[in-house]
Amino acid sequence: MSCVIKSIKKGSPLDKQGINPGDTLVSINDINAGDVLVSINGYEIIDVLDYQFYCAQEFLCVKIQKQNGDIIEIDIEKDEYEELGAEFETYLMDKHRGCKNNCIFCFVDQLPENLRDSLYFKDDDHRLSFLLGNYITLTNVTQKEIDRIIKMNISPINISVHTMNPKLRTKMMRNKNAGEVLKHLYKLAKADIKTNCQLVLCSGINDGKELEYSLNELHKLGNCVQSIACVPVGLTKHRKNLFPLKAYTKTFAKQVIQTIDDFNKRIGRNLAFAADEFYLTAKIPIPALEYYGECNQLDNGVGMSALFESQFMEKLKVKSGNICHTIAARVFGSCLKFTQNKRNQKSPNSKNRRKHEISIATGTAAYPMMKRLVDEFVKIYYNYTVHLYSIVNNTFGESVTVAGLLTGNDLLQQLKNKPLGNKLLIPVSMLEHSKTRFLDDITVKQLSKKLKIKIEIVEIDGSELLKKLLERRGKVL
Repeated sequence: MSCVIKSIKKGSPLDKQGINPGDTLVSINDINAGDVLVSINGYEIIDVLDYQFYCAQEFLCVKIQKQNGDIIEIDIEKDEYEELGAEFETYLMDKHRGCKNNCIFCFVDQLPENLRDSLYFKDDDHRLSFLLGNYITLTNVTQKEIDRIIKMNISPINISVHTMNPKLRTKMMRNKNAGEVLKHLYKLAKADIKTNCQLVLCSGINDGKELEYSLNELHKLGNCVQSIACVPVGLTKHRKNLFPLKAYTKTFAKQVIQTIDDFNKRIGRNLAFAADEFYLTAKIPIPALEYYGECNQLDNGVGMSALFESQFMEKLKVKSGNICHTIAARVFGSCLKFTQNKRNQKSPNSKNRRKHEISIATGTAAYPMMKRLVDEFVKIYYNYTVHLYSIVNNTFGESVTVAGLLTGNDLLQQLKNKPLGNKLLIPVSMLEHSKTRFLDDITVKQLSKKLKIKIEIVEIDGSELLKKLLERRGKVL
């Protein structure tokens, strides 16, 4: 058993029943931290999926096993979908499942030494696919678990497919079951479980004709496949003794985009998408936001640039309109009154107002887009100076261009002695989930101290970037 109770939330249905886990506290039901949740309404609880699914009902019979082996049952009445209130020793209420594959393109195998320990763990847990949006390969999922997914209607599931050719999949993932488990995709499709699929493309291996085949086979699964992301393999400079892979060139990146475009035209809708990186490598403009539909693959870098730019520019237009309205009102008032005082009144961003100096750090991939946005910003807010810095990834290698893989040391080495102004803006993607530390375990606070600058974190949202640019002393202009 793994569903070990750690504590009970105050005010929750379990708390109201008098349950109070703890070494020194005894409740009317005599339940302590360390006791195990066995079942709810007769259904065995294995992990967080079971717990959330069976807790949804109003009337519950909760069975708990004490550390001495005794079993107690508690009847609880609560609101539908209200949390029961038990907190467990682990988020999943079970062990985190590691990957059983040995993929030729695995990014974890290319990591340098001395990063955070958790980064070296290869995740392949289907529960985290539903709960956190992680991608899974299906090699860790049993037929019983597929049946449970269908029974609970757990959807959508994010799946790393890579190729629909069973033999090639086995070769690429170096797992003898990698090709066979593709059958799970068909069973999920038959049960109308929605999936978002990912193909990590390796030049000369699963692109070209193989990519055409994979796209066609996934299309045959019907509308349960919501989207297909085609992502270029990420290659770091730490690939000693690993499978020989080549980075995508401009020519081959264009071919991938063309294959995807041809496929979408043939089926009459946009189902497959190339990651933004392919467009940047091919020197082709990234499509407008409308192209990406519901943007199901943002975490894969598919449509992220288009969405971010759209959010920023829409908000900037509103701000710009407000400024023009203010200026027009003042000028009109000046003409009516013919007073020297009104004629000399300055606009909100008059040149003789105090300049505001800000810096932004981003990855080399996002730099061209960010440059466009900053240029548009300073056209309107010309009392601002914005230093935009493209940070090269020295930790993983210059071929790794996304901001999310930059380290604290990368920023420190390339920003020291540079003009940074009043504050430095960095994207939240550079940090782990607590938003306090970089991949190399340097904290935001430490970096701030070394650079002698206030650092502010920006969510991956264009309107939030504009807000941070305009924010001064807790106020937004």
